[in-house]
Amino acid sequence: MSRLGKLPIELPVGTEAKIQDNFIVVKGKKGELKQGLHEAVKVEIKDKVISVSVAHPEIKKERAFWGLYRSLINNMVVGVNEGYEKKLEVIGVGYRVALAGQKITLNVGYSHPVEFPLPEGIKAQVEGNIITISGIDKQLVGETAAQIRKVRKPEPYKGKGIKYIDEIIRRKEGKAAVKGE
Repeated sequence: MSRLGKLPIELPVGTEAKIQDNFIVVKGKKGELKQGLHEAVKVEIKDKVISVSVAHPEIKKERAFWGLYRSLINNMVVGVNEGYEKKLEVIGVGYRVALAGQKITLNVGYSHPVEFPLPEGIKAQVEGNIITISGIDKQLVGETAAQIRKVRKPEPYKGKGIKYIDEIIRRKEGKAAVKGE
């Protein structure tokens, strides 16, 4: 039995969920999300409560989908009501970030500025050296933040680069000068 999969998902006030053509569609105050369903997973919506189950809980592969789809649907419900956000910090002398419409321009030590177009459904804010990525799709927010971080990963000697705000960079000691005899 899936401990997570059998937990019901309660829909907050103002949130709708419906199943159509093997997809689940969740609408809320921030937008609408759609997720395809696997044939092994059964989703039922009754009285503002979504319950997820599988056809054959004795088959290990189908049990794996049980908790996965419950989490995906729960993330959709949270996303259309509250949304998700990730914060990135740009550290380095001369490193700058600028936002122009749906494009982030990063000056992070290369010979040219790196332009990063934001995908549809993602909003960004830049305050000094902190980039805030927000949206209703948890997977898309995380993937976009990871792609921006990938432009210049933080290095372990000086800590320069783009890192998550709560990320801890393990620092290394540089090469020490040898004292001569």
